[in-house]
Amino acid sequence: MINSPTEMKNTTNRDLLLCFSHLRWNFVFQRPQHILTLASKSHRVIYFEEPVFEDVAQATMRSDIVAPSITVVTPVLPTRTGDVEAAAMQQHLVDVVVASAPHQMLTLWYYTPMSLRFSSHLTCDVCVYDCMDELSAFKNAPAELIEMEKRLLGRADVVFTGGQSLYEAKRSLHKSIFPFPSSIDFTHFHKARAPGADPADQAQIPHPRLGYFGVIDERLDPDLVAHVANSMPDVHFVMLGPVVKIDPATLPKSANLHWLGGKAYADLPNYLRHWDAGWMPFALNAATRYISPTKTPEFLAAGVPLVSTAIVDVVRSYGAQGLVEIIDAEDAVPKIRSMLARPRHSLLPQVDAYLIDMSWEKTWVAMAGHIQQALSRKNVVPFRRSA
Repeated sequence: MINSPTEMKNTTNRDLLLCFSHLRWNFVFQRPQHILTLASKSHRVIYFEEPVFEDVAQATMRSDIVAPSITVVTPVLPTRTGDVEAAAMQQHLVDVVVASAPHQMLTLWYYTPMSLRFSSHLTCDVCVYDCMDELSAFKNAPAELIEMEKRLLGRADVVFTGGQSLYEAKRSLHKSIFPFPSSIDFTHFHKARAPGADPADQAQIPHPRLGYFGVIDERLDPDLVAHVANSMPDVHFVMLGPVVKIDPATLPKSANLHWLGGKAYADLPNYLRHWDAGWMPFALNAATRYISPTKTPEFLAAGVPLVSTAIVDVVRSYGAQGLVEIIDAEDAVPKIRSMLARPRHSLLPQVDAYLIDMSWEKTWVAMAGHIQQALSRKNVVPFRRSA
C-alpha cells in the first residue's frame, strides 16, 4: 500500500507519462504493455488501473514496480462505494500520484475515456488517446462511455487507433488522428520456430492440434468452435486464455476441445511451437467490427499457419496477401483440413517479408513523432523519444 507521497518519489526528474487504463497490467501482455515499455526508456510511466473494492476503511492504493521506470498503481476502494464517491476518491489518489512524482513534463495517456470521471481536472503538456478498441460495443460497457469519449476527443491533442477500420470510423472526429494497427514482437514469437519441450498440460494432447490464444469473451464464436470441433473429432483444439465476461459453463465441451486457461506471455512460444495450425474463431458482431487482433502477426511470426473468420482488418491485410485463410461456418472444416495437409512452414518467406516493418519499436517512434508535432503546435519543449 502507498501511505505517503514520498513512497512514489523518484530520484530523477524525468518526464512523466500517466496512463489511465481499463486493462490490468498483469492480465494479458498486449498493446499497452508493448508501447509503454518502450515509452519508459525516455519517460517515467505510471499505469493507473481501474479500482478494486475491498473491506478497507478508506481509499488507498497499491503500487507495483513492474520495470525500472514503470509503476502500476491500483486504487483500493471500500466495498459498496458508489460511483460518485469512487470518482472523488480516485481523483484524490491521482493528485497524490502526480504530486509525488517530480517531473518536467506531464503526458496523459488514455486507454479508456471513463477515466475522465476523475482526471479531467489535471493540467498536462500533451493528452493522448490511444483508442485500441471500440469499447462502447463491448459487453457490459458503461452507458455513458460514448459521451465520455466525445469529451476525451475534445481534449486530446493526438489520437491513435488500434486498426485501420477503427480509424476510418473515427477519422472525422479529430483533426490529428492516426491509425496504428497491431505490431509484433517478432523476436519473442520467432522462438516458436525452434525445437523445445512441450508444456506439461499440453504434452498429452494428440496431434494434429489447432490452437488459439487470447482473451476468451463475447468476441469468440462458441457455436463455430463447437461445430468445427464436432465435425473434426480427429483434430484436437487447444484453447489458451482467461475467460472473462462470459460464463465458463457456456463454453462448448468435447473430448477434442482443451480449455487450458491463461498463460504467461513468456510461455506462449512454448505452446505455439507444438501446434500444427492456429485459428481465430471470432464472432462477427459489434464487438469485433473494428478489432485488429494483435495475435494475427504473433501467430505468423511463430511460424503457425492460420485461419480466421472474416474480421475486416484481417481480411483486408493478411487475407489479401494470402497469409491467413479466411473461413466461415460452411467452409471452415475443408479449409482447415487443407491447411493441415500443407507443410507447416510453406509461407514463411512471405510472412517474414510482410512482418519486417511491423515492430512495436517502429510503432512507438512513429507515435512519438506525432506527439512531438502536437507539442510543437502548442509551443511546448520537445517530447523525448527512444526506440
